[in-house]
Amino acid sequence: MTITVLGSGGWGTALALVLLENGHQVRLWSYLEEESATLRAKGENPVLPGVPLPGELELTADIACVKGCGAVVLATPSFAVRSTARQVKPLLEPGAVIVSVSKGVEKDSSLTLTEVIAQEVGGDHPIVALSGPSHAEEVGRHVPTAVVAASRDQAAAELVQDLFMNGRFRVYTTDDVVGVELGAALKNVIALCAGVCDGVGCGDNTKAALMTRGLSEIARLGEALGGRKETFAGLAGLGDLIVTCTSMHSRNRRCGIAIGKGTPPERAVKEMGMVVEGYYAAANAKALADKTGVEMPITQAACQVLYEGRDPKEAITALMARDRKHESEESWV
Repeated sequence: MTITVLGSGGWGTALALVLLENGHQVRLWSYLEEESATLRAKGENPVLPGVPLPGELELTADIACVKGCGAVVLATPSFAVRSTARQVKPLLEPGAVIVSVSKGVEKDSSLTLTEVIAQEVGGDHPIVALSGPSHAEEVGRHVPTAVVAASRDQAAAELVQDLFMNGRFRVYTTDDVVGVELGAALKNVIALCAGVCDGVGCGDNTKAALMTRGLSEIARLGEALGGRKETFAGLAGLGDLIVTCTSMHSRNRRCGIAIGKGTPPERAVKEMGMVVEGYYAAANAKALADKTGVEMPITQAACQVLYEGRDPKEAITALMARDRKHESEESWV
């Protein structure tokens, strides 16, 4: 199949290489011609050093590259998903499958990214969310990885499974699109908080508590919005949370470390040089929590640190001092 990957960042590049390895004709689109020219000149993506780009990978900055493709992978930052989907709509082949691999919730609308794509391309194209614990740096180096393809269209999910799956990239399927997308987006908030804990000098106990209670928050909100609880114990929930909170590949964690060490949040985000999705997802998560009435104390504390100047150590102390709770939020009968 001929497939275009829209977005030549680390993740888009790594997925393009998976598809190329599987025998597909692959086009990798860059937003700027200078970015595409850099890839051609260097023979590798600067954010994936040591991972060569084969000559058969077509590198382009011409959005018309989506013409003639049976599948189009949207791998742009979350803030660019709507504009990119709108731009490609008139160029798409009838019935072409759209694969969303970006992670986030749209600012202002609080829509998931597949919802954004559906608004822009209409109902003529099956949409699949591909997510899970998958650092581009490791996928590019052929490290065994497992992800999940989520769609309400079973045939589309299984097609994406077939397109991507090989001996080192395993793909499961599910119909819980809401759960998969919210798990992917909201774990970035918890990963940012995990970095803050590292930066202020907390230990493993703290991070374990943060990840566990953070996952509980994500699952509560996800269920309220229509996701299934078991999804958050899977690859797109617990799996992605573990890898993002514990690895230095995670820009969210690295940004959090800088904030914990005293760098103002806006400056820490800017100095990362790449999009820190958790910074933006925190506000979206709080908006969704307020809308649904779901209690999310860690997310609320994150917003106070990120946007209101609250001292991280003070926020941690306040979380520890909250009223006593039953862990499963149920009472003995």
